Amino acid sequence: MSFDDLIAVPRVGGLRRKATAGPLSCVDRAGISTGKVTRAEELRLQLADEIVRGVLAPGSALDETDIALRFSVSRTPVREALRQLAASGLVDSRAHRGAVVAQPSLERLTGMFEAMAELEALCAGLAAQRMPAAERHALEAVHEELRVLSYDGNPDRFHEVNERFHNAIYLGSQNDYIAEITLATRVRVQPFRRAQFRNLGRLAKSQAEHDRVVVAIMRGDRAGAAAAMRAHIELVRGEYEHYAVSL
Repeated sequence: MSFDDLIAVPRVGGLRRKATAGPLSCVDRAGISTGKVTRAEELRLQLADEIVRGVLAPGSALDETDIALRFSVSRTPVREALRQLAASGLVDSRAHRGAVVAQPSLERLTGMFEAMAELEALCAGLAAQRMPAAERHALEAVHEELRVLSYDGNPDRFHEVNERFHNAIYLGSQNDYIAEITLATRVRVQPFRRAQFRNLGRLAKSQAEHDRVVVAIMRGDRAGAAAAMRAHIELVRGEYEHYAVSL
């Protein structure tokens, strides 16, 4: 995935650090603070949901023209959405043969979640040491917003704010390169992370897991924050597997 690829990833809401001299990170350039979502991202999320839920079965053809007509868009955002889905292992795109729905292997899913757990743990640990006071207060505010949403039972809205929560921790690491790599990995894992929020009681559990991460960050406990975040992502993986077998 190139740098230019990364700036086309989902523009989820979150915190944006003031730009400094030199190249901007993908987190800065993605306009995270605006909360805007591109049309390609909307398509990616909807198609990913349909694939994960089995509405689009493995082997189903994904014709760009048909999808463009269905959603009343040009083929450009469709092509970008399919490219991103291919990176997640949900689409098999072959030159001159079109795209079809794929079934990511257990090994690939395991690898993606393992990488995600370690990268997010690294960000959380660094944030515990480096996150400025203003960003800590902002993280607490997003955490409180998620607490309220955990009672509403709206997994899609919870997912949107959850993206902001994790993004704040990436930025809190004060290392744009690590934040960039972590965000790129999250884009690939995102369809599976999003699906697990549909499990009964998952929103409250996720909030409790977040709470352990936030407490450690506020205490400046690098090891504790890393361990709490790693455990959180490992539980996310387990919740997705539980969701997948329930379909």
